[in-house]
Parts: sequence; C-alpha cells; structure tokens
Amino acid sequence: MSIFGPGRARGRRETSSNERPKSRNIGALRALAAYLRPYRPAVVGALIALTLSAAAVLAMGVGLRLLIDRGLSTNDAGLLDNALLYLLGMVVLLAIGTFSRFYLVAWLSERVVADIRREVYGRIVRLSPAFFEVTKTGEILSRLTTDTTLLQAMIGSQASSALRNLLLFVGGVALLLVTSPKLTGLVVLLVPVVVVPILVFGRRVRRLSRASQDRIADVASRAEETLNAIGTVQAFGHERLETERFGERVEAAFGTAVRRVRARAFLTAFVIFFVFGGIGLVLWVGGHDVVAGRMSGGELTAFLFYAIVVAGSVGSLSEVYGDLQHAAGAAERLAELLRKSPDIAEPEHPTPLPAPPRGAVEFDHVGFAYPSRPDRPALANFSLTIGAGERIALVGPSGAGKTTVFGLLLRFHDPRSGTIRLDGVDVAAASPAEVRMRFGLVPQDPVIFAADAFDNIRYGRPGATDVEVRAAAEAADAASFLDALPEGFNTFLGEKGMRLSGGQKQRIAVARAILRNPPVLLLDEATSALDAESERAVQDALDRLMQGRTTIVIAHRLATVLKADRIVVMDEGRVVAIGRHDELMGQGGLYARLAALQFNLSAEPAPPAGIGAVAAS
Repeated sequence: MSIFGPGRARGRRETSSNERPKSRNIGALRALAAYLRPYRPAVVGALIALTLSAAAVLAMGVGLRLLIDRGLSTNDAGLLDNALLYLLGMVVLLAIGTFSRFYLVAWLSERVVADIRREVYGRIVRLSPAFFEVTKTGEILSRLTTDTTLLQAMIGSQASSALRNLLLFVGGVALLLVTSPKLTGLVVLLVPVVVVPILVFGRRVRRLSRASQDRIADVASRAEETLNAIGTVQAFGHERLETERFGERVEAAFGTAVRRVRARAFLTAFVIFFVFGGIGLVLWVGGHDVVAGRMSGGELTAFLFYAIVVAGSVGSLSEVYGDLQHAAGAAERLAELLRKSPDIAEPEHPTPLPAPPRGAVEFDHVGFAYPSRPDRPALANFSLTIGAGERIALVGPSGAGKTTVFGLLLRFHDPRSGTIRLDGVDVAAASPAEVRMRFGLVPQDPVIFAADAFDNIRYGRPGATDVEVRAAAEAADAASFLDALPEGFNTFLGEKGMRLSGGQKQRIAVARAILRNPPVLLLDEATSALDAESERAVQDALDRLMQGRTTIVIAHRLATVLKADRIVVMDEGRVVAIGRHDELMGQGGLYARLAALQFNLSAEPAPPAGIGAVAAS
C-alpha cells in the first residue's frame, strides 16, 4: 500500500519528459509528511533555525532604529557602540540560523527524495510487463527523475522559503503597525499597485521560461536521436539535412529565449521603477513626519526596512505558490505509480516448490490474452506436459504463441484459465521469485549491461565468486575473447555491449545461464541471427548447457529441431501436432509446410533417410 494514500487518480494521457506537472491540489503534498516522519529531529532543528533566522532579520530593524536614534542623533559614542554591537549580534545570529536551516533542509530534501526514488523504483521493477505495454518508458523515467527533482526543490528550497517568508510577512506587518500606522496604511494602498502587475508579468516570464526549457530539450532530443543513428545518417548521406533540421530547432530555441529575456528585462525595469518609486513616496511622507517631529529618523529607517522585508516576502510567496503547484503535480504523478500493484502478487502463504528441483513442466488447458489485445487469445486451451530432463522444441508461424509460453512460465503474466505446474506445484500458488529461480533464459537478443564482464555474467547468480564466473565463461566458450580485451574480465563492455559482436553477446548470455545452473532452460533460438562461425561456437556452448536439464527451445532452424526429443507445432495459440522431425514430415501439414519454406524441402511425405541426408547437408 502506497504511503502517498489513495489520492486523486490522474488521466492516462502520456506526458512528455519536458512538461512540468502542475496541480491546484496543494494538499497532495501532505503525503510527504510520511517520508519526513522518520527524521523528526532534523525537521524540528530546521524549524527552529528557520524561526531564528526570521526573528534575527526582523530584529535588525530594531538595531537600525537604535543605531540612528541613540547613536547618531545623540552624538553619544557609547550608545553608538552598543547599537552597533546589537546589530552585529543579530547578523551573527542570522548567519548561524541561515547555515543551520540551509544544511538541515538540504539534508532532508536529499534524504526524502532518495527514499521516494528507491520506493518508486522498487515498485516499478515489480510491475508485470502488462504495465509496460501501455506505459511509455520515457514517462516512467520522467516521474523517477524530473518529478522527484521537483519534490527535492520543493522540500529543500520552496517549503522552507515559504515558511520563512510567511514569518517575515506576519512579523513585518506587525512591526510596521507598531512603528507607524499612518505609513502602514500608505504601504497597504501601494502594495496592490506594485504587486499585481508583477504577478501578471511574472507568470508570463515563467511561461516563457518553461517554453525556453522545452525548446532546449527539443534541441537535445534531436541531437541524441541523430547521434544514436549516426551510421544510418551517414549511410544515406543526410548529414546536411540533419544539420538543417538541427539548426531549425536551435533557431526556435533562440527565438523563445529572446522573448523570455525581453519579458524578464521589462519585468525588472517595472519592478525597479515602481518599487523604488514607492519607497521614494514613503520617504517623502515619512520625511515630513520626521521634520514635524511626529516620528524619529530611526523609526522611519526601521519602517522602510520592514516595508522592504514585507514586500520581498510577498513577492517570494507568490513565486513559491506556483512552484508548490508544480511539486503537487509531481507528487500526484508519483502517487499514481506507487498505487500500482503488481499483477503477479506474492501469495499470502506460498506453496514451496519441491527440493531438489526436477524440472517437470505442465500446461493444463491454459488460455491467455495480452492486456493490450484482450479480444485476441495468445493461447487457447493449450495443454502440454514436459518431463524432467526432456528437450522440447516449439515451432510455428509468427504469432502462434511460442514466446507467450515463455512469458507464462516466467510468470510475467498469469493465465486467464487453466493451470501451469512446475514439479507438480501450481505456479500461481508459489512465490514468483522462487518460480523464476528455477528457470534460465537465453534470449535471441541478449541484454548486456553497461558494466564489465564479471558483473554481466554474475547477473545470473549475484553471489558467485570470480572463479565461478570464469568457469561459466569457459564453459560458454567466452573466456578466450574476454581475456583478449584490454582489461580482461574487468573490461567495460560499453552501453548495451557495444564492444562485443553478436556471437560474443550470446556467449555472455549462455555463461550467465550456466552460472545460474537452472533446472529448466528456456532458449529463444539464440543462434538465428548469427553468422556460421559464431553460430557454431554458441551452439557448442548451448549443447553443453542443455545436458541433464529440461530444455524448451523456440526453434527456427532445422539443426535445433533435429536434436529435440519432441517437436511441438503451434498455431494460433494451440498445439496442432507433436512428434519427432521425421514423424511430422511424414504427416505433412503445418510443420512440413514450414520446413519446405525454410529449407526448400518438399512438403510431401518423405522417407527418413532423405530427411537425414538433407539434415546432414
């Protein structure tokens, strides 16, 4: 259950990572209290420091009045020294309070946002693939980075600034009334004249600032997309075209930036004219009161100081409110993620899988359809029993349901009907983590992480030693090319394994599966996209890996199906035939047609010798 609480659900509209979420429901930020609760001492310390610094600022007005009235006006050097010492004491107090507030609030913001990011990421990685079918990765990353950064800024800056300025506003207004009710009334009349236009122009500046940031993001996005496809750009000779397109984005960003600068310059000039004009008017009225003896010069100075403090706090509060709206929007978006529950839930009392594992698998009248295609069954009344240690090949046209079988075994999804059993236990009643530990996957397109070879292979079993990792690499015929790298197994393999060939990536994936040592091996035809030499090396490694364990292969090549104990022919989510290669060829039908298309074999029944001769060739 998310500690953000139920909250308002947001729409399904996808948001670009460049947009700033905004909400008028500032109450959404109350959920952050749950993250602050474990750090109460730091919160209390920050509040004390904030109050101390605000009080020191207001007390400086008293110091200015004493400095002028008791020091300068009386020509008494002792009183002047005391007033100066008082003023310096307030400055020191302000510095101490500001340091403590800044440090504690910054620490809290970093700590809370780290906790939120960890919780959000922990929730995301537990969500089933069905969630990622309908949600953009960029949207998730935006919430994990941009939205948490907005919250960090809110906790570390806007929230404390809002509280501090609120204290300054309340205290400043009270001291204004005490110092001169007449001048306070004049300031009250002037404030709307100055503040309202500032708020109006300030919103325009903020809109142009966001637009400028978006245009800059467009520039970066275009550059990233082009540079990631630089080979394609150069192969088609589009260097000039892409330069022109990039130039258009740059000019758009420049035009928006100029409008932002112009609006900001106008706002600055407006503020200078009206604020200083207002100060001049107050000085003129107050000066007449000083000349008439109705107030002292120190009181007038203190009044101006308080008026500036109040005006500054009002301006800051107006800006902070907009920032708080953005932070509230970010909190709602994060809350929506945290309310997501994994479709594959851990049973309250999971049934343990038998030990030692055998690797027997059974599909019992299984039906399934993907959430994005609910009306199109991926598996329909699918039944299949696989004995421990048996080698099974799944064949069939695209969309037959072969990959779906793997996804259901790994519990990326649960079937809508029927039962899947592993070693006699219904996988829906077992722990998903324990079920997945029984499988090892070698995909057709292996994932290589941006790390060294040790870390990539050790992903199969994180607790493995370097010796065990090397042994797995040797068994996968990967040690030789890894040792030849500049730093051997410690060599950084690049983003997505860019420093490796396709065959080398596959052997890393095989080594990962060897290290995992699973009772059931899932092979998504790991050699179909390789050249002949790489295929031979990877196939030899796979043959060693398949020894003594249950193996299910999505097969596209004749060499793979010839080695299978049984071939399961699938079509439209159903089993249409089961047998060995020669038996299925003799029966004709779908398998024979697929073989004819791929291997130029006759679809008519042929004697086993003929098939053997073709296979041998």
